[in-house]
Amino acid sequence: MRQLLTMTGNDLRQRLRDKSVLIFGIVVPVALMLVLNLVFGDTGDVELGPVTVAASAPADDASAQVLLETLTRIEGLDVTVEEVPADEVRPMAESGQAQLGLLLPEGFGEDVDQGRGARIEIIEGDGAGMETDVLVAVVRGVGEQLTAGTVATRAAAAAGVPPEDLATIAREVGEAPASVMTVEGTTATEQLGASASLVAGQAGLFLLFTVGFGVLAIINERDQGTFARLRSMPIPPGLIVAAKALAGYVLGVVATLVLLTAGVLLFDVEFGSPLLVLVLVLCVVAAATSLTFVVVRVARTSEQAGVAQSIIAVVLGLAGGAFFPVTATGPLSVALDLNPVSAFTRGLGISAGGGGLSEIAGPVLAMLGFALVAAVASRLLPDRGVAA
Repeated sequence: MRQLLTMTGNDLRQRLRDKSVLIFGIVVPVALMLVLNLVFGDTGDVELGPVTVAASAPADDASAQVLLETLTRIEGLDVTVEEVPADEVRPMAESGQAQLGLLLPEGFGEDVDQGRGARIEIIEGDGAGMETDVLVAVVRGVGEQLTAGTVATRAAAAAGVPPEDLATIAREVGEAPASVMTVEGTTATEQLGASASLVAGQAGLFLLFTVGFGVLAIINERDQGTFARLRSMPIPPGLIVAAKALAGYVLGVVATLVLLTAGVLLFDVEFGSPLLVLVLVLCVVAAATSLTFVVVRVARTSEQAGVAQSIIAVVLGLAGGAFFPVTATGPLSVALDLNPVSAFTRGLGISAGGGGLSEIAGPVLAMLGFALVAAVASRLLPDRGVAA
């Protein structure tokens, strides 16, 4: 154990002196995430701008004034209602002075009270956007609530209610509070948002490159004769590869944590409990490091190792959603779930959604199972030149 720790420490110091590890393991991924975030734009909450409504309504009509007042009380939306003569509403909307025009005719409140329904003319202005859609939905909702009195009064009249009581029934139904109340909240979808998914995918992709430096180090030392000199020492051959893999594992853990932290700070994303995130990082780095044993066994030269490592990283990274979400059904969906990068992203989604250690057991087992299978495969594959 002491020999393993000593060799691992020496290998870590040697790799840290090689600036390419820091450049391609941390600097390049962070820069790429910044570029992708700029290309795809802001994936956070949509900002609603101020909106002006040109409205014509009877000044002495209580129901009409209630509708207009409701528009100014929409939370998160700055609405200015300008009451103008009826003949000015459409010109203001068409010229862009107002994003929405409303025409409430004379007798609006009386029609509501008498159960004849609420008649509202809506004119969407030039340059209308999402804000206008919100306002239209609110106007229709309020109108439907007021018009609900129509149904109530007709039913009451059919039931023999005296005509003088119909107006009271219509008013009470229109002013009744909603039976279902809504509050702002966040659903635990166990899925990351666009920015968080991008950060997680990029961290998983570049993790595969980071641990790959250990493979290149072993093969370069073999070509330079250093590996042969190490094997001539009273050290078990497997200990040499284990020290290289452990050094790559430590670098992978550090690099992945740095990338996730950078994503949290730069893109304002959350991944949930730090302890769960650490568990997921340890597992995905173990899965990525296990691939180094496979590449060490099959690659003869550093060029072959570099190509193999790049192919593995790109395939697993793309399938894991490093650049865009990947979904599938059937057997292909099972294969994607076994991908360590996909399992890592899924685990972060569960953690971000408030899940605990038991909820991330599936992704953890998938990553550890991948690591075990790769380690066993490395022992069964023929050694093409590098002893393990």
